[in-house]
Amino acid sequence: MRYEKGKIEKISGPLVEASGLPSVRMFEVVKVGEENLLGEVVRIREGILSIQVYKETRGLKVGDPVIRTGGPMTVELGPGLLGAIFDGIQVPLLRMEDNFIARNVSLPSLDREILWDFEPVAKVGDSLEPGDLIGVVEETPLVLHRIMVPPGISGTLSDIRKGKYSVAEPIAQISQEQEPVDLRMFHTWPVRQPRPYKRKLVPNVPLVTGQRVIDTLFPIMKGGTACIPGPFGSGKTVVLQQIAKWTDSKIVIYVGCGERGNEMADVLIEFPSLQDPESGRPLMERTTLVANTSNMPVAAREASIYTGITIAEYFRDMGFSVALMADSTSRWAEALREISGRMEEMPGEEGYPAYLGTRLAAFYERAGRIECLDGKTEGALSIIGAVSPPGGDLTDPVVQMTLRVVKVFWGLDDQLAFQRHFPAINWLTSYSLYQDNIRPFLEENLGTGASLQRKEALMLLERESELNEIVRLIGMETLSQEDRLLLATAKSIREDFLHQSAFDQRDAYTTLSRQHKMLGAILLFHQLALSALTEGWSLEKIFSLEVREKIAGMHYFSPDSDEEFELLVQEIKDSFTSM
Repeated sequence: MRYEKGKIEKISGPLVEASGLPSVRMFEVVKVGEENLLGEVVRIREGILSIQVYKETRGLKVGDPVIRTGGPMTVELGPGLLGAIFDGIQVPLLRMEDNFIARNVSLPSLDREILWDFEPVAKVGDSLEPGDLIGVVEETPLVLHRIMVPPGISGTLSDIRKGKYSVAEPIAQISQEQEPVDLRMFHTWPVRQPRPYKRKLVPNVPLVTGQRVIDTLFPIMKGGTACIPGPFGSGKTVVLQQIAKWTDSKIVIYVGCGERGNEMADVLIEFPSLQDPESGRPLMERTTLVANTSNMPVAAREASIYTGITIAEYFRDMGFSVALMADSTSRWAEALREISGRMEEMPGEEGYPAYLGTRLAAFYERAGRIECLDGKTEGALSIIGAVSPPGGDLTDPVVQMTLRVVKVFWGLDDQLAFQRHFPAINWLTSYSLYQDNIRPFLEENLGTGASLQRKEALMLLERESELNEIVRLIGMETLSQEDRLLLATAKSIREDFLHQSAFDQRDAYTTLSRQHKMLGAILLFHQLALSALTEGWSLEKIFSLEVREKIAGMHYFSPDSDEEFELLVQEIKDSFTSM
């Protein structure tokens, strides 16, 4: 098939203008220059195309050819995604070897040389619809890859083959009214088009991250959305990496979208050496990395977030729970701003394009808990996006437009980070709108007191902030004994519960049940201490109880035993009855 050929008229950084392609469509991929650099048409005006090029445009010149490909930007979806590291346009970085810096290297995203052991599930004669299962492949020891009928294809299964095949070899055939269609283990999908599903469902299960400030105070649901803004040095990347390591999602997609090279290098070096907490297997066996740093081409940075979300939707369609980390959407928005500026579009607030809010909303709307196309399985895609506003300014347009569409806000505080309190999530400014969704789950699994615990803890922390203002103005001596006890309890909540060390195996991850017991122990001490005050106990006597030291060290209890918590609760009660 012959495609039209045009020529370059103008070059402006990552943006190229071309003419001579009258039949081209918006968001069609074209090949630019003698090296066939990939680009995407982002505007058509009076016969002139604006093309964002995914590679460096250095060396291109006016008059160089521009050739149509006939289709939009797509990604390859099939076995081989897990454990892989791609750039923003799904170029496999691990297989580029010595050609890493070459611009015109063309490699298939999924390795065609690997033979996968295909085990059929469907039988000849079955009537198949999009999303129906035809077979499975053990992609890794942690994930059984479901090979499904791609969207848009249906008919009667006329042939299916068991054995070892590459992703490009036919494994089955579907008879249709027109002509038979060969099915392979992979298919392609346009990255800017959301993948179809039967219907969206209300999220009803929390996404357990093991981070106490998140799971207990500001939870996110499987299929939910969250943003984590904060200034430089407040720990955005660390929190995202902790969630990626410990989340109970089956699949993790980590998108480094324009972050600094050293942060992405840390991910690339550390993740392959990490172990999955449940199985002990390498974490990369259920992880895909999309690595795009701030020194890579702007256009590829803009594309990387769509590449990641499309891969995530593919695993969601298999019935898995998927967590996508985007670090950070500010860099993605900056890429939009640069391309928009070079196209001389009317700017919006702070120079960002006027359609920034629409693009952000379209991205986060691809999250959700869904009923898959086969009508039998459910999948969930959770999106957690970091935002890097200049100077930590939460009035930044990217932050504000993100907050309009997400339901969880984890506000990072540089003052907490400077105090070495991690995760540095500010409990006074953060919020979660999933409390009604999570309440039935908590009541069923932890009892009716779990939601009340959260409410009481937040009330104590908010009251502590008010009392600290009074102390700064007129001193601690003016406070009542009850208020001084409250300050001590709030400090215990902050230091013994919310503070968490990522470098200690016992403290890095805490189950929901243990979080409930830890917070319950602190609140039990507070309630008994209040009663003791009314009975005439002095604060000095209460603060001198040895059990307070054990409360301070409970996050180092053995993760496999509940006996220590039972003994701690009993000791707290005994401390107030034996004196």
